[in-house]
Amino acid sequence: MTTLIIGTGYLGTRFAASLAAVAVSTADICDPAKVAEVLDRVRPAAVVNCAGKTGRPNVDWCESHQDETYRANVVGTLVLAEQCRKRGIYLLHLGSGCIFYGDSPHPGGWREDDIANPVSFYSRTKYAADLVLSRLPGVAIVRLRMPVDDRPHPRNLITKLSAYTSVIDVENSVTVVEDLISVVEKLLACRGEGIFHVTNPGTMRHRDLLALYQELVDASHTYERIDEDALLARGLAVAPRSNCVLASERLEALGIRMRPIDVALRETVARYAGAHHGGGDLVRKGE
Repeated sequence: MTTLIIGTGYLGTRFAASLAAVAVSTADICDPAKVAEVLDRVRPAAVVNCAGKTGRPNVDWCESHQDETYRANVVGTLVLAEQCRKRGIYLLHLGSGCIFYGDSPHPGGWREDDIANPVSFYSRTKYAADLVLSRLPGVAIVRLRMPVDDRPHPRNLITKLSAYTSVIDVENSVTVVEDLISVVEKLLACRGEGIFHVTNPGTMRHRDLLALYQELVDASHTYERIDEDALLARGLAVAPRSNCVLASERLEALGIRMRPIDVALRETVARYAGAHHGGGDLVRKGE
């Protein structure tokens, strides 16, 4: 049975290369006719929605491109959900844990049913879609945060952080892409419904990742450590960044587990080092 991947960006490409029996589409999800055409042609058992706007080079783009961001992240997502629902097709939507800002109201991190407090325009659009999708049957929302991958890519947190000369030092939940793919496979198999926080157990500070980068990838790498307020004060960002810790209680309830972040992070950076030293599409300082 076929799984249809919508979107050929960073994660769409990774899923297409890793999941079994997939078809891929670049159809404009804001166009009901185009969505209907691809669903009727492929006749998938499930759809994984990787389409949307995250901004280039980062989410600050969304602040000045609100129409495009809203169209892709809200309108398009709901069009896709409607067309899937009409055909009884299971939909797995890639959401974002960056809809939460700061400390959670209870120990252990923000839970799946907590009311979010989005600040940036990007995070507002992601949460807007979640509020509707989370009430629909046959839909899963997979919330991930700051993907960490063993393959160099501008969207990979390792590549991103190593390109910055100034880095904030804040505790966060993050998602290792290898584990994300495994979770998505399992949710597709069991047709899990509702919201799932898909972040590796434990927390990471940017300095933890960069220490591994210095140890395993580039011993000469240097950067300046700054506090969160300096990011905006220095004009290094337009919109405040989400920094938060997520709890993944609903995954645990299904018996789906991810590797602890300290274990997964070292293994991932070690493999990244091999790709880095062998060449790759890296983003370097000043580019």
